[in-house]
Amino acid sequence: MDYIIRIIPQMGLGALESLKIFSVVIVLSLPLGMILALGRISGFSFIKKFIATYVWVLRGSPLMLQMLFVYFALPSIGILFEDFTAAIIAFVLNYAAYFCEIFRGGIQAIPKGQYEAAHALGMNYWQTLRRIILPQVFRIVLPPISNETITLVKDTSLVYVLAMNDLMRTTRNLVQRDFSVVPFLVAAIFYLGATLLLTILFERLEKYYAKSSAN
Repeated sequence: MDYIIRIIPQMGLGALESLKIFSVVIVLSLPLGMILALGRISGFSFIKKFIATYVWVLRGSPLMLQMLFVYFALPSIGILFEDFTAAIIAFVLNYAAYFCEIFRGGIQAIPKGQYEAAHALGMNYWQTLRRIILPQVFRIVLPPISNETITLVKDTSLVYVLAMNDLMRTTRNLVQRDFSVVPFLVAAIFYLGATLLLTILFERLEKYYAKSSAN
């Protein structure tokens, strides 16, 4: 127990770094995913094909490979990023592709009759999206967004390849220094705690939207 108490502050700093990455990625990738989804269902053929290709590439290649490409390959053509910035760019582009498909599926799940009814009431396309479609979409996409958000918590551990002092790198350093597996157990508790909080949050959001739709 004394050993755990000694390593908690150091692991806490690593956990804060992971939380920082998680927070920035969520804040940036969710709206970008929505914008991409709207472009994916737009009437502009070039935009639809471009976004479809983007989604295919980002979803079809490993996130770690994308991180290494941003951090190590882009400098060869004069584009340099610090480790944190490189990680954020790779994560945001990757998760935006997944959120794009989640939002697209949610939007296309709304019956076309609702668009026609809104048009009959004099609403234009964007008014229909904002007032009628998107509030329903958020309720539909909550479960898959919950899954992706929990996955993001675990994926933050990948940034150790960029030598960032996140929770996983801190844990590995402690294990190698002290020849103990206890830091692994403590790290597992950190990750499980974070995923538990997110699970509770999304469950409450789903119940809230369920009650709202019932009323």
